[in-house]
Amino acid sequence: MNQPEPVCLLIADISGYTEYLSTVEIDHAQDILADLIGTVVSSLRPAFRLAKLEGDAAFCFAPAESVDGSMLLDTIERCYFGFRRRRRDVRQATSCECNACVRIPNLNLKFVAHHGIALHQRMAGRDELLGSDVIVVHRLLKNSIVEEMGIEAYAALTGGLVSALEVDAAALEMRSMSESYDHLGEVQIWVHDLERRWQAEDARERVFVGPDDAVFESAIDIEAPPQVVWELMTTPGRRLSWQAVEGVTGITQENVAGRRGVGSRNHCMHGADTIIEEILDWRPFDYLTDRSTVPANLGGFKFVATKEFVPTPTGTRLVIRVAKPRRGTEKRLFEEHMPPLAKGYFEGIAEMVRQAAEVQSERSADRTEPALPERTAATGFLASLAPIEYVEPR
Repeated sequence: MNQPEPVCLLIADISGYTEYLSTVEIDHAQDILADLIGTVVSSLRPAFRLAKLEGDAAFCFAPAESVDGSMLLDTIERCYFGFRRRRRDVRQATSCECNACVRIPNLNLKFVAHHGIALHQRMAGRDELLGSDVIVVHRLLKNSIVEEMGIEAYAALTGGLVSALEVDAAALEMRSMSESYDHLGEVQIWVHDLERRWQAEDARERVFVGPDDAVFESAIDIEAPPQVVWELMTTPGRRLSWQAVEGVTGITQENVAGRRGVGSRNHCMHGADTIIEEILDWRPFDYLTDRSTVPANLGGFKFVATKEFVPTPTGTRLVIRVAKPRRGTEKRLFEEHMPPLAKGYFEGIAEMVRQAAEVQSERSADRTEPALPERTAATGFLASLAPIEYVEPR
C-alpha cells in the first residue's frame, strides 16, 4: 500500500503471558509461546497478512474489500478454537511438571479489530503500517472488558468496524461498551464472548457425510488454500460468479442474526425455479453440510451433501459427498433427476477452481511477512506435536 487504503486491522494477543513468563522456566516458555503464536498466525492466514509480531501479540491486516462480517467472525472464532485445541494438546503432550508446562492453561487469547485507513511504508529496513487507525487498534488492547464484563477470551470490535462490515452485533448477543482514550476520545466497542462460542461449538452436534454414508463422492484439487475456496463456495456474490456457468441466475441468503452458519438458507435461482439449501453444519474452514430441496420442475427431491476442505501442499482438496437417499421414492427421483443437475454443478465447480487459483495468485503477489518465532526444543517436550504452519500453495 503506497497510498492510504481502507483496511481491517486485527490484533491477536495471548493474554496472561507477562505474568506467566515471570513465574516459569524461560526455555520451555519460549517454545510454548512460539508454538502458540504459530498456531494463531497460521489460523488467520491467508485472509489476514501478518504486519508485525509484537511480543505475545500478532498485528495483522487485510484489505477492507476482501473481508465481510461473517468471514471476519468465522476467522476469529476458528483461530480461537485452534488456540484452545493447541493449548490442550501441548499440555497433554508433556509429562513435564515444570511451571511453564503446568501453567499452560493460564494462557488465553483475545482479539481487537478495527476498520480504518492505513499506509504501508518502509521504515528503518522494515515494513510498517502507519495511520491514526493503527494507533486506535493498539490502544484498544488496554481496556476494561475483563473488569466490567468478566469475559477473558473475547473479540472487541469497534463500532466503526461493525458498521462498515454490517455486523448485527446485538442480534449476535455481543455486548456494547465504550472506552475513553487520551487524544482519541470515546471509542464504542462490541464484545464477542469467545469462551461462550467455544462451549457452544464443542457441544454442537456434527452432521457429516462420510465415505460410508455417501452414494456419490468427488475430489477436486485446487491451487488455493481452504480459506479462499471456502470464501468462493459460501459468499453469495462469489458463488454467483461461478455458478452462473451452470445456469444459476441469482443467489439470496437468509441468515440467523445476519451471519452465515447453521440455519442459514440459500435460495439458488435457476430462472423461475429455486433450489433451497439449508445449512446443517458449519465448520469454517474445514467442512459444511447442507440439505438441498429441489423444486418439482427440476425433480422434486431432497439430498444432503458435505463439502470438505482438506489442506494439501499445493492448496486444497475439495471433497464433495452426497448422502444415500433414505427411501425408495427419494432414491428413484434422485437417480432420475440428479445427473443433469450434477453435470451443471460441476461445470460451475470447474470455473470456481479457475477463479480460486486466480484469487490466490493476486493475494499472494509480493507477500512479505515477518518470520514466525522458531521452537528451540526440536527433540524436547513438543517434539511429538507437528508444528502448525501455513503452506503457500505453489
